[in-house]
Amino acid sequence: MLELHRLQIHRNDAPLFAPLDMQVPAGQVGVVMGPSGVGKSTLLDAIGGHLARGFTINGDIVLAGMDLAGQAPQTRRVGVIFQDPVLFPHLSVGQNLSFGIPRGTRNRRALVEGALRDAGMAGMADRDPATLSGGQMARVALMRGLLAEPRALLLDEPFAKLDTALRSEIRDFTLSHIAQAGIPALLVTHDPQDADAAAGPVVVLSPPD
Repeated sequence: MLELHRLQIHRNDAPLFAPLDMQVPAGQVGVVMGPSGVGKSTLLDAIGGHLARGFTINGDIVLAGMDLAGQAPQTRRVGVIFQDPVLFPHLSVGQNLSFGIPRGTRNRRALVEGALRDAGMAGMADRDPATLSGGQMARVALMRGLLAEPRALLLDEPFAKLDTALRSEIRDFTLSHIAQAGIPALLVTHDPQDADAAAGPVVVLSPPD
């Protein structure tokens, strides 16, 4: 479970939003909404351990019963999926997927091939990422994130640039795989349909009083 207790982020001592309480059980997707500039992406940065200089945190971030305060990003094992797939252009599709697998893992090729089959992309390991469609890129980005065996996943508006039909398809693909992985996830979005599809806890960030 991912738990946020009275969490508040300050920039130069000024709070971005009112204190936040939220619990996201394993296998579910919590949703964060709110106006632009209120600090939604900054909240994800705080959870992942990537908070920029000038920002500070009050409150607690707890993952699987462990307080993440002071932990380095690599020890938190929190994955992030961005609005753009951010695939490495100098690596093949298979190499992009393999990049996410923890070091020392055996049967890496089998894991990559299994992920591609699961994504409906069997036999595409040697493809150049630039030749993929937008939907295929989104699937590869998600599967790479899951192959890294994260304890939680953060989704920063990953469907925002997709057209309506593709958005629904990739959203369903993403939500089903998070449920299968059995990890908590947090989705930042402006789209109420994303929140409805996620069917998890929803918070709306608002500026402090």
